[in-house]
Amino acid sequence: MLPRLLRLIRKELQVILGDKKTRMMLVAPVILQTLIFSFAATLEVRNATLAVYNQDGGAASIELMQRLSHTPSFSRLLPVHSEREAQSAMDDQEALVLLRIPPDFSRRLHADQTAPLQVLIDGRRSNSAQIAMSYVSQVIQDYTTERGAPPSSHLVLRNLYNPHLDSKWHVLPSLVAIIITIGCLMVTALSVAREREEGTFDQLLVSPLTPAYIMAGKAVPGVLVALIQGCIIVSIAIAGFGLPFSGSPLLLLVGLTSYGLALAGVGLFISSISSTQQQAFLGVFAFMVPAVNLSGYVAPIENMPLFFQALAYMNPLTYCINIVKGVFLKSYGFMDGWPDLLPLFVISFGTLSLALYMFRRHIA
Repeated sequence: MLPRLLRLIRKELQVILGDKKTRMMLVAPVILQTLIFSFAATLEVRNATLAVYNQDGGAASIELMQRLSHTPSFSRLLPVHSEREAQSAMDDQEALVLLRIPPDFSRRLHADQTAPLQVLIDGRRSNSAQIAMSYVSQVIQDYTTERGAPPSSHLVLRNLYNPHLDSKWHVLPSLVAIIITIGCLMVTALSVAREREEGTFDQLLVSPLTPAYIMAGKAVPGVLVALIQGCIIVSIAIAGFGLPFSGSPLLLLVGLTSYGLALAGVGLFISSISSTQQQAFLGVFAFMVPAVNLSGYVAPIENMPLFFQALAYMNPLTYCINIVKGVFLKSYGFMDGWPDLLPLFVISFGTLSLALYMFRRHIA
């Protein structure tokens, strides 16, 4: 039976890799998406516009404005000269943050008194605005401290696992898991649907292979595609962007393999209930969007309602992202990665069992 299974796997790989265009579709989008997401999906705020309503005009306020204008976060300082202009700058989204300097700012600083300032942010772009506000607050705090106003407390800040707060260190490890999700799901979900459309599915059913072996022959190529794509992204992250890789490569390999098996189960389940490749294609994207949103990549799982937290912990992408980030940034070994590997094994067994059940039910 094993030689027949290997021939089925080879046949699937020939279908996937035999065509030059298909090979390009499996490799080129991975490289392109890695580059695009690395530069576009950044959590940093750069080249934003800061509006300043300076009612003071003294030397201290002018120096503060000059310091703000030299920060990389703000490429443009927009001076406004009235409340109406300030309101208009925020209403028309000309500025992300508005700083209002009161008339007695310089006088209070010279007198070693507290000099309050007002910062307004655009709530329509809340995440970016809050990050930009933290940049403004840091500049103001450093400036007032230099002028002799002692801070209320002294903090020593240390950034663990990402000392320079480089957003690529957060984005790229997650992309390893997210991008291979698309490739693995597409390969497995379209396989059975393609056989049905081409009229070759009945030939598989009358072959000596059992449904379980047919499923294995469809699942293994998807897992191999996931591993190849994962290795490509990991190589780009290390060689191209200088991400540290301090953990166990074997843990990463086992984690990606178990995640690929979980995805293969999902893809074969979608394929087993789809009559055409178009239906399977739509089924893949119906799974992808919730999986990414519930993985903790977009928002912390702890911030979600309890029902969605339960769904997030049934999501294999959640655990794969934890493993990849741990291997890259936290020097994960098998003992560290085991709390995430074990749920992946359970989810893989569950999705493959469900896919096998649906597969047998639809061919009965």
